This record gives sequence, structure tokens and C-alpha cells, in this order.
Amino acid sequence: MKRTGGEESFRGIWLLLLGFCAAAAAVLILCLTAKSRLPDIVDRRLTAAEEAEVIGRNSPLIDYVYLSPNADFPRGEAISRLTIHHMADNLGLEDLGAAFAQRDRQASANYAIDSGGEVALYVEEANRAWTSSSRENDNRAVTIEVANDEIGGDWHVSGEAYEKLLELCTDICRRNGIEELRYTGGTDGNLTLHKMFSSETECPGPYLERRMGEIAAEVTRRLREP
Repeated sequence: MKRTGGEESFRGIWLLLLGFCAAAAAVLILCLTAKSRLPDIVDRRLTAAEEAEVIGRNSPLIDYVYLSPNADFPRGEAISRLTIHHMADNLGLEDLGAAFAQRDRQASANYAIDSGGEVALYVEEANRAWTSSSRENDNRAVTIEVANDEIGGDWHVSGEAYEKLLELCTDICRRNGIEELRYTGGTDGNLTLHKMFSSETECPGPYLERRMGEIAAEVTRRLREP
């Protein structure tokens, strides 16, 4: 029996719908599989005991923990450098944590410091945060976001944030066996900037960029203290 044009069209629509449903099912399965591979402590509020355990294997300077799903578990290489970023905003630690919890954002950082000098952990040091537009850099670096108390212009950061940045960098280096922090203005140093890996950003802004040599020297001085 010869098919009519309408029947052929109807059959084509059904095949198209079936193909769409199959593709949607495949995407859902991939999403569920990826979620199942995430550590249990990621993307949820932790108990006090869990939080203490997480802080115990990262920096003792941490005041707030919310672990982002936007990371590689674990990182691909040993920690050998730091990368300092600015928030380009004056966000609180919970607000930044909520942003990093959004999977479609595809962004995170290991640590952040707010304008009051408090520290958050979003990706444990053992894991790679998605921060610097460079998988190679982020596999080797602990990344730190710093809040700005001036939006635009020089992108200034508060004195409290700057001092805590020095403390956090010193602590990270000491625990990871980095004996000297070197800023060369290029990727050959072990203190790097986001803008080194992307032409689309000026991160960490003029204020922090001007102080990178000072940060490296002061952290190294503290590391060499008896």
C-alpha cells in the first residue's frame, strides 16, 4: 500500500520526537552519573564535624565552608603555585558561595577573602578549582578570590583583606612545601594572575597587580622566619 505524503510527514515527526527524547535521556543520564561521582560533602551544608574535618585538611584560617561542584576531583598535579584574583565586587562569602554552587556558571575558586578579612573555602586544595581560564594553571595553583571595597577604578581591596591574603598565602605555601613565592610578571613565576591566561580580563585589577612583587617578597620573608 502506498504511503501518502501526510503519513510520511507524520512518521518523520514521530522519528524526530523519538530522537529528541533519546538525546534528552542521554543528557539526563550523563548529569546523574556526573553528580554521583561528586564527593558526598560537595554542594550541601556540612555538619559541624564534617566542617571541622574539611578545615583540618586545608587552611586553619577558614571561617566559612561551602564546597562547589564546579571542580575536578582530584586536581591533576601537585600544588606548586598561587593565583590571586579579585571578585570585581564586594560580595559576602555566602553570596559568592551561592554563585559558585551554580553548575551552569562553571566557575569556582579554592578560597576567597571578604572585605572584613574572613576566609571561605569553596574547593579543597586537593581538588582543581575552575578559576583562571587555564586548566594547566589551575591544576598546579591554589586560587584565591579577594573582595574589592572599591568597585571599578583601581579595584582597591581593604587593609583587612590584604593582610589576610598575606597570611593565607604564607599558610598555603608552608603546608605545601613552597619555600619561596616568586612574581616575575609572567607564567614562569609561581605567583600568577588570571589575566596571564585570558585577554578578556584585567583580573586581579590594578591595585593588587601593583602589589604582587610586594606580596611575593613578604610571604617569602614570613616563610623564612624561624
